[in-house]
Amino acid sequence: MSDPAPPNPGRRRLLMGAGLLVIAAGALWVASKFSWVRLRSFDGLGEPRTLMVSGADWSAALVPLAVALVAAAIATLAVRGWALRVLAVLVAIIGAAAGYLGVSLWAVRDVGPRAAEVKNVAVSTLVGADRLSGGATTALLAAVVSVLAAITLLRAARGASASKYQTPAARRSEAVSPVDRGQSERVMWDSLDDGHDPTVGPAQT
Repeated sequence: MSDPAPPNPGRRRLLMGAGLLVIAAGALWVASKFSWVRLRSFDGLGEPRTLMVSGADWSAALVPLAVALVAAAIATLAVRGWALRVLAVLVAIIGAAAGYLGVSLWAVRDVGPRAAEVKNVAVSTLVGADRLSGGATTALLAAVVSVLAAITLLRAARGASASKYQTPAARRSEAVSPVDRGQSERVMWDSLDDGHDPTVGPAQT
């Protein structure tokens, strides 16, 4: 009874990379739904208002980047070789863009005017604006996962290239199980102990 073939490490890395891409895409989608800024305004006529600025309002590119990551996850199952390397580079760029969008919440000194603009609120009526870090932090985590996915895909592409140029003899040698290899070596030493040359076939009768 032969042992089952060992799992292909290249395919395992591809599946892992695709899974990381799906996780990153989900994180970006969640980040787009989180509230990033809380606005308080009062125009002197009505009641004070509190407006929540979502991630999609603050950074409209979050959802398209999530869609791009899902598309990349699907593409990993179809592309190989240099195309997989290009895909990994694109994923890294998407991750960098997601990280930039997350950092933008803290990079802006005063989030009030920007948030008021996306919510069509007059800046003169602003009473206050608060940063809510949950969404931006989620976007940064998605960026990190995207970069990890890109590294995994690059390793998968490198492993596939190495196995492509492996000699048939080396592949056959790796295909032999350690048990079979040990048994053949034992038979060879037994033949030498008996005074026979193991490289010579049995005598013809």
